[in-house]
This record gives sequence, C-alpha cells and structure tokens, in this order.
Amino acid sequence: MTPHTDLHPLDAWEAAQRLARREITAEALLRSCLARIAEREPQVQAFAALDAEAALAQARAIDAGWGGPETSGSALLRGLPLGAKDIFDTADLPTACGSPIHAGQRPRADAAAVALCRAAGAVLVGKTVTSELANMTAGPTRNPHRLTHTPGGSSSGSAAAVADGMLMLALGTQTAGSLIRPAAFCGVVAYKPSVGRVPRAGVKSVSESMDVVGGFARSVRGAALLGAVLTGDARLLPSAWPADGASEEAGGRSAGAATLRIGLAPTPDWPQAGPDTQRAWDEALRRLGPRARCEDAALPPAFARLAALQQAVMAHEAARALAWEHRQQRDRLSEPLRALLDQGAAIPGERHAAHQAEARACAAEVDALFANHDVLLAPSTLGEAPAGLAHTGDPLFCRAWSLLGLPSLHLPFTQGASGLPVGLQLVGRHGEDHRLFAAADRVHAWLRGEA
Repeated sequence: MTPHTDLHPLDAWEAAQRLARREITAEALLRSCLARIAEREPQVQAFAALDAEAALAQARAIDAGWGGPETSGSALLRGLPLGAKDIFDTADLPTACGSPIHAGQRPRADAAAVALCRAAGAVLVGKTVTSELANMTAGPTRNPHRLTHTPGGSSSGSAAAVADGMLMLALGTQTAGSLIRPAAFCGVVAYKPSVGRVPRAGVKSVSESMDVVGGFARSVRGAALLGAVLTGDARLLPSAWPADGASEEAGGRSAGAATLRIGLAPTPDWPQAGPDTQRAWDEALRRLGPRARCEDAALPPAFARLAALQQAVMAHEAARALAWEHRQQRDRLSEPLRALLDQGAAIPGERHAAHQAEARACAAEVDALFANHDVLLAPSTLGEAPAGLAHTGDPLFCRAWSLLGLPSLHLPFTQGASGLPVGLQLVGRHGEDHRLFAAADRVHAWLRGEA
C-alpha cells in the first residue's frame, strides 16, 4: 500500500469507505491532516491543544489491529481524525474552555461524547478553539476562507478545522447558534441533534435546557456517521434511509412513493436577513421547487417571541451554570459575559419557569406542522461571515430552533456577494433526527445541482 499525502480534502464518508476497503491507512490519512495543520494552523488558529505524536500512536494501533472491513456501529469512525471543542473533557489533553480561569485544567476522564467517538475508532487529534466559556466573546480562530473574517462561534475552531481540511470530523455544541452559525460561515455541514439525544456528561454547561452536543463534517453522510455514534441510533446511517428521503405519516404514507414535503419557514425575523441570505433562499426555492412539494409553513404567532425568550432562558441558565465563575472569578471574565450573567442572575426563577412554559406551548404548535411537512427549511445566518474577529456573528435565525430543541442540519451550497459561503438549515421534528438526515441528503444534492 503506497503512502498518501493528499488525503486531507476527503469527506469523512468517503474516507471511511476507503479505510474500510484498505485502500488507505489511518496513519496515512492522519499524516495528511497533520501536514495540512502544519501548513495552515499558524494562519487559521483552530486548535487550543494538539498532540500529533499521541494521535499517530492511535492511528498506528488502529492499522495494526485491523482485522478486516467492518460495518458495525462499533467501528463507524475507525481511523477518522477528530477534533473536540475545548469545553469537552479529555483525559489526555487540557480543557481550558476558552478562558484563563480554566487554563491548564487536566481532566481525569473523557466526556461521554469523546469516549463514544474513541470507542467507534476515531483518532482524537486535538482540542479546538471555543469562544470564552462557549459564549459570545471570540477566540483567536479565523475564517479559513478569508482570514480577516470571523469563523462564527462558539464552536469556531471545530468548524474552521473541518472546513480547511485539518480534520475529517469535529465535535461542537449549540445553545443559541454555536453549531449552525460557524458551519454557515465556514461552509461545512453541521448537525445539531434533538435536545436530549446525546449525552452531555463531561461538557462545560451553559444552559441546562438547551445545550446540545453535535458536530461538523463536509457532507451530510459524513455528519450522519458522527451522529449515529453520538446518538447510538443506526437509523441515522445512509443504509437505513428511504430512497426518496421522505417519511411515513401516521396514516400509512409510503416512504418509497412519497414526494418530499418541505415547509418554508423564513421565520418572523426574515426582514433582518441580508441580501446574501435572501439570494440563497430564492436560489433554493428555484432548485427545490421542481423536485419537492414546497409550501409555506404556518408558524404560530407565538413563534415571533421565541428569539427573545431564548435569550432570557439562556441568560438565566448561564448565570446558574457558571455561578462559580460569575461569583468567584468575576474579574477574569470579559465584560460582555459579566453583563450576560448579571442579566441572567436578575431573572427570578418564577419568571424563568413562565418563559419555559411559554416555549413548551409554542413547541406543541410547531410540532403539529410536521403532520403536513417532512422538514422545515429556514435561514441559518443573516448572511456571509462578517468582517472582523472581535465578534462571532448574530445567532438570530438559530435561537428559536434551539429553544424548541429541534434537530437541524446546516447545508452549504452557494456563495455571497464577496465569495464567502452561504447556506440554509433544514429542521426536523423532535426525536426524528433519522428522518431529517434522510431528507437532508436529497435536499443537499438538489441544492448543489447534483441530482
């Protein structure tokens, strides 16, 4: 088997197939990624911690212990280079959470999501940069498509590393828009699972009710590999998807014969969308219209309040989750984070409970939409990644879906006026992540003009 030095552009799905066929080795794949890291990391600054020698030892052990191609869930990520956002505990790398407060912290165990990925054969290469305590104050990472622009946040390093070919896959989290927004700005696929589907043990908490563990890949199928491992649900894998990506209705609708039903949900915040997102939306409708049944989704009037509610719920829960930092390390927090935690601490628990009750009532109304729509199409961001590195961009178009706890996938497919990536997100019914993946695979191909 000849060595390969140009493997880093591979998508995780393709790399997994080639590894399984023994066309490439885990070590060769990793060395190509490490070469890319050596070339680009000084500019992109995606990593908070990196251990190339330990990763090479993992890859060699995988190659030495390979007994032949496997298709079981236990080996789904075998040999794939992986990064973990620097709020995930790792037994062999520090976890600083993007804050000087936790600099040099050395956990004794892996976060559950990291342990699951390692058990599935992933090679952990390093920890990726996060914004301060997974909030809005940016870290040093730059957008790989244009170094003067933000990569988004708070999962900035994970999105940038996957986009730039440094990693096949990377773990991240979302509370407001921290998976979907950086994926949009960096031009990769992000998977935000249904809330509660992936264990959060060993991950620095921001919001007890909204935090979700997910990740990044360069295709829907690559994200499906990671998603199947994180959720333990084999229905997320392409082998389980119906041919047309549509789901069954309770009344017996046949998945094999159905036309995909896409609900159009630009949301009440659509007037704030910039020209690049508006053009992407129009382009999507032109491409999807002949292939799917696209109809307006009748979002309930209460939906208009969800973005503001999400901010209040996040502030209250962050003030409690970060109570030690807020009370004992206040002077080492950035001013924006101090302000957020002060705001959240001032929200009484009874008002927080009322906010959550309002969100649950709206969630029931939104859930009813899936009787008529297989998935919902929605904006991901206001537009292209903004210039500058001090801010990570506005998560406006993600807030409501995060509050509702629904699964979503960002699908990159076009460019804005200045040439930076733009895409849209597809949103599924809570708990039906597998149906979301099946639909997204078809929709992404249609959006990119591949089918």
